[in-house]
Amino acid sequence: MTDTLERPGDSASDARNSDEHVPAHRSSGTSPTPAARPVSEFSTIPEMVDRVAAGALEKASHPLSHFVRSLIGGVFVAFGVLLSLTVATGVSTPGLKSLVMGLAFGMSFVLILVSGVSLITADMAAGLILLLRRQIGVGAYGRFLGLGLVGNLLGTLFFVTVAALAGGPYLAKPFIEQALKVGVAKSGEGTFSAILLAVLCTWFLQTAMFMFFKARNEGTRMAFAFYGPFAFVVGGTQHVIANIGFIGFPWLLHAFHPDAAPATPITWDFGDHGMLRNLATTTLGNFIGGALLVALPFYIVSRLMQRER
Repeated sequence: MTDTLERPGDSASDARNSDEHVPAHRSSGTSPTPAARPVSEFSTIPEMVDRVAAGALEKASHPLSHFVRSLIGGVFVAFGVLLSLTVATGVSTPGLKSLVMGLAFGMSFVLILVSGVSLITADMAAGLILLLRRQIGVGAYGRFLGLGLVGNLLGTLFFVTVAALAGGPYLAKPFIEQALKVGVAKSGEGTFSAILLAVLCTWFLQTAMFMFFKARNEGTRMAFAFYGPFAFVVGGTQHVIANIGFIGFPWLLHAFHPDAAPATPITWDFGDHGMLRNLATTTLGNFIGGALLVALPFYIVSRLMQRER
C-alpha cells in the first residue's frame, strides 16, 4: 500500500452521472415504447460509497484547503454548542431539555455537509473508505485526520473564545449555570463510559452522513444531515469537537470574567475533568463508532453488491 494520493477521477464522475435522469425513449412508428423507469430518490449503496469516497479524496488531495475547511467546520460545530446552551437555559425537565438542545444543534451538520467544509468524525469514516480502496496510504490517512482534527479544534476554540470574551448575556446566572453543568458533566465522564458514549455518537452521526450521500433530493439530504447531531445530542453522547466547545466555554468564561463567572473544576490536562483526557477518549470512541461501525460495513456491502452483479 502506497502513501500517495490518487486524484479524483472515475468515482467522482460516476457520482455525478448517477444523479442524471434516465432519458425518455423515443417512439418509432406505431409500436408503443415502454416508459422510462423513474429514477429512484435514493442511490444504490455502491453509488453512495462512491460519493463519500469522491468527496474525501478531493479534500485529501488539497491539504491546505482541507485545513481551512476544517477551521470553518469547527466554527459551525461551535454555533451548535452556543445555541443549544442558550435554548436549554431555564428548562428543567430532562427529556425536554435534551430535545430543545438537539433541535438547536441539528443545523450544524447541515451547514457542514451542504457547504462542503470538514468535520473530523466524518473524515474518519470517509477516509477509511479511501484507505480500504487503496486510494491513499496509511500515512496519508493519518495526515488527513491530523489536519482535520487540529483545524476543527482551533475553529471551535476560536468561536467560543470570542463568545466568552463578549460576556454579556453569557454571564447571566441561568445561562452560565447551564453551561457549567454541561461542561463539568462531559469532562467528568469516566474513561470507559466516555469511549462508549463517543461510539454511540458517531454511530448516529456517520449513519446520517452516509444517508445524506445516498439521497438525491436536497430536502431529504438536509433532513438526514439534521438527524445526526440532533440524535447524538438528544442521546446524551460525546463528540470530540462538540465537547471542546461545551467543556472549554465555561472554563473560558471564568478565565476572562473571574468576578462574574463561577470557578470550575475543568482543566486543560489529563485530570479527572481535563479537556485533554476527554479529547483522547472521545476521539477513540468516535473513530470506532463512525469508521468501524458505519463506514466499514457499508464498504463491505458495496463490495459484495458489486461482485454479485
